[in-house]
Amino acid sequence: MIITGDDPEYIAFVKARLRDQFLMTDLGPLRYFLGIEVSSTSDGFSISQEKYIQDLLARAALMDERTVETPMELNVKLRPTDGDPLPDPTRYRHLIGSLVYLAVTRPDISYPVHILSQFVSAPTTVHYSHLLCVLRYLCGTITRRLFFPRSSSLQLQCYSDATWANDPTDRRSLSAYCVFLGGSLVAWKTKKQVAVSRLSVEAELRAMALVTAEVT
Repeated sequence: MIITGDDPEYIAFVKARLRDQFLMTDLGPLRYFLGIEVSSTSDGFSISQEKYIQDLLARAALMDERTVETPMELNVKLRPTDGDPLPDPTRYRHLIGSLVYLAVTRPDISYPVHILSQFVSAPTTVHYSHLLCVLRYLCGTITRRLFFPRSSSLQLQCYSDATWANDPTDRRSLSAYCVFLGGSLVAWKTKKQVAVSRLSVEAELRAMALVTAEVT
């Protein structure tokens, strides 16, 4: 259980009431929870999943430590029929599931993970090679983290974008957005649109509608 707030006295009161009702141990300030590492300084606090990435890379059993600059090349359009089917898709599915959870603190992999997760039912060698590219990117950026400054404004800033007719199979576009509260990134998402957009401006409007709903 995580207890948080801006009133230390009330937090202490809640802890005392809980101890009266349940057998519990106070582990002190938050440091690690469900694979997420939290560190605090006078300037703010940051969250990361460095150990989680290390464990993920160990399970992936990469044969070398080569790294890449980006998790996925630009303008990559993957199809279900690309490459040969994997004889055992279990590892692909396991790694994709782990990457989905990792995207909780790594918005920079949100897009490629969304693309690759569409092929978990029947992954191929091509899909797996792009998955390895994401892992090699993580290997070189393992220390990256989200930082939340203490002295930050409460002004919301939202950015959205769309890739028009990006999917070569069904021609649907992708929406993506990120939301900042002051200098803190608080929400992000990549999602395939539910309908085919005839114009790029239509795809952009759908992406704006998605982030507007999130902010609301």
